[in-house]
Amino acid sequence: MFKRVKTPCVGVCSTTICGDVCRGCKRFSHEVIDWNTYTNEQRYLIASRLEGFLAQVVKHKLAVVDVDKLLKAIKYQQIQFNSDQNPYCWVFDLLRAGSSQIDDLSTYGLRRQSGWEQQSLTEIQEAIDADFYTLSSAHYDRYVKPEINHMASIKETAL
Repeated sequence: MFKRVKTPCVGVCSTTICGDVCRGCKRFSHEVIDWNTYTNEQRYLIASRLEGFLAQVVKHKLAVVDVDKLLKAIKYQQIQFNSDQNPYCWVFDLLRAGSSQIDDLSTYGLRRQSGWEQQSLTEIQEAIDADFYTLSSAHYDRYVKPEINHMASIKETAL
């Protein structure tokens, strides 16, 4: 049995009329709408997908070199994070809480990846968010949208 999964909503809902992915939490529009009807197992699958995408994107820009240092610093700064998630997700929570206030990444057990040394942490945070959205959108377009279109065509054929 899975631990109860909380909503990944970050309070920045922005699914447009034709939008397929929320710009805030990166869930698909039907997942946002149907969240309260899902079983905990269904919620876990969605949360796992989002965690994997976010960790992948963060790992491309920043490296966690000391997880214990990161955890200690995040707790000391009283940053809200999910300790059950991949530490790379904690990094995103840290950046969202105050990327402009971080002077020394090594204090948090982090370092910039090659190619990201010259960008500010605010720029890195924005790039992570944009790439996370792009990855979620690409997944939707590749795997979900064709299935939805297929199901719609089956309904039309049946009528």
